[in-house]
Amino acid sequence: MPLLHPLFIDLAERTATLVVLGFFLSRFRFFRRMLRRTDGPRDKVITIIVCTLIGIYGTYAAIPIEGALANSRVIGPVMAGLLGGPLVGTVTGFLAGLHRYFLGGFTDVACAVSTTVEGLLAGLVYLRYHQRSMHWGVAWMVGFLAEGVQMLIILAIARPFPEALRLVEIIALPMMLVNASAIALLVMIVQAAKAEEEKIGSMQAQRALQIADITLPILRQGLDEYSAEKAARVIYNMTEAAAVAITDREKILAHIGAGNSHHRRGTPLQTEATLEALRTQKVLWAKNKEEIGCSSKDCPLHSAIVVPLKKKDSTVGTLKLYFKRHHEVSVVDWELARGLAQLFSTQLEIADLEKQAALLADAEIRALHAQINPHFLFNALNTISSFIRTKPETARRLIVNLAEFFRRNLHQGDRMITVEEEMKHVEAYLEIEQARFGDKLRVETSIHPDAWKQHIPGLILQPIVENAVKHGLLPKKKGGTIHIFIGKEKGVLTVRVTDNGVGFTPHTHTPPLSGIGLANVRSRLHALYGKPYDLVIESNPGGGTVCTLTMPWEERNVS
Repeated sequence: MPLLHPLFIDLAERTATLVVLGFFLSRFRFFRRMLRRTDGPRDKVITIIVCTLIGIYGTYAAIPIEGALANSRVIGPVMAGLLGGPLVGTVTGFLAGLHRYFLGGFTDVACAVSTTVEGLLAGLVYLRYHQRSMHWGVAWMVGFLAEGVQMLIILAIARPFPEALRLVEIIALPMMLVNASAIALLVMIVQAAKAEEEKIGSMQAQRALQIADITLPILRQGLDEYSAEKAARVIYNMTEAAAVAITDREKILAHIGAGNSHHRRGTPLQTEATLEALRTQKVLWAKNKEEIGCSSKDCPLHSAIVVPLKKKDSTVGTLKLYFKRHHEVSVVDWELARGLAQLFSTQLEIADLEKQAALLADAEIRALHAQINPHFLFNALNTISSFIRTKPETARRLIVNLAEFFRRNLHQGDRMITVEEEMKHVEAYLEIEQARFGDKLRVETSIHPDAWKQHIPGLILQPIVENAVKHGLLPKKKGGTIHIFIGKEKGVLTVRVTDNGVGFTPHTHTPPLSGIGLANVRSRLHALYGKPYDLVIESNPGGGTVCTLTMPWEERNVS
């Protein structure tokens, strides 16, 4: 084997060129897209073209041996198969093999067939490993076996057989070892590029989440000039963009950074890139001033990323990152802009949902008012009219209480108030009811001194007290007593309304919680404080009812 040692060295020199080429390819964006395994037809075609050229280069860089070629052609088809799958590997192998066939020689058919088979074999390995990282050792084994298959095909097809056998004896071991090592090195480069891509993605996700965390309270009010300017300034301060802009579908809402002399807030959209992104609803990369399409010739902005902001299926605006140089947009900037736009779109949808929830809660409160007011007003006026002649002073006091009750009923339901304010509302209600029913309605209160300044949702206690009066005491012939307790129990603010009325059971009476009053109370508690806080009703037929409200105890608000 006098040629063994020199052949090793010569093959190693030629494959080293391909390894260096692979390293440079790993810096390109299409190559990184392939690493994410989301490549479409366009990326597959690019992979086939690049790897076919690598295979052809391996043929031209071959070392003539015994009327044949010791080469590194296998690297192209095998890498194509490992990166793109069976179809990509087979097509690449066929094209590189076809090129080898036209060069002639007694191994031309054997080399054409074996190159195609090598690409297919690598593609089959892809099917096993494409969802997880491939170790370089596996890649080395694939290259080694692929070259072994090539040697067997040469022995099976090439003629005369003695010459094929002599050729295989000379080139088999060098080609199997050197080409397998080159493939392993290229896979290591792929893995390094993939790790770098994941690191970049992780860093951008972290930065995007930091920005989102700061802008979440800002965007909760929706997309307007105020919120857009605040959000754009945050992004500008936390990125390397020359300018950051946010628009709706018609005008610029905010523009922070370079170019703000003509990209003014409130002016109509003036760049073609923005209009195109709104029209197509796709991320747009403007590589130069012409593609940005700014109407100002002196604009200092030379490249940009324009990302649509969406609510559900409709585009409501754009987020734009501008840069001062042509082609300055990097993969990092691209991923950051896309991530921010997705987070902003989610935040805007959440803002809409919160507004709808607030409107729904307000509608429920208004419905509660509408249910209470006509009924209660009619009964109260009848009571007052009966006292006007016999007890005018009582009638006057009841009118004052009625006015106070409705005033609080209209203004307290949509805000947080103190226990003291809510109790004034309850007392106004109870005094009118006591005037109606006399001794049938008795009231006792037990309120801890520290509880008076605690904050609770308005109109949270009065529906419970009214429920006790209407459904608990009035159906009872002799009436009864309501006891109101408000204090701190087990670290939480506890409001308990107890009556010794008729009570109920699930079989004989529908629990009054099904009505809009108490159902509204429970829903508001859950919406404000979460499920740990609740309205609990306990009752026995003839034994009365206990309604217990639990809410957070605010230490800082205690005076």
